[in-house]
Amino acid sequence: MMFIWAAERLRIKLVSYECEAEGHVVDLLDRTSMFTQTILRPKIKVKAESVGRVGKALEWARKYSLIANSIKPPVTIEPQIETET
Repeated sequence: MMFIWAAERLRIKLVSYECEAEGHVVDLLDRTSMFTQTILRPKIKVKAESVGRVGKALEWARKYSLIANSIKPPVTIEPQIETET
């Protein structure tokens, strides 16, 4: 995801960022496989004054992601957002 790019553009005070990814695969009759779903679970920690802009950054990250826009299955984003004072 392009979350860090979006966070910089929106001047979000990012403390930490991690992202886990999970893909669901189905095996087809012709012995090939394909992803049926991708789930991204970003763990985002920001300064309290930036929390209101995190949703917009996630929206931009999804909209402008080359990878997310290039794959066929749906990409689900399940963020965990924490604040720091």
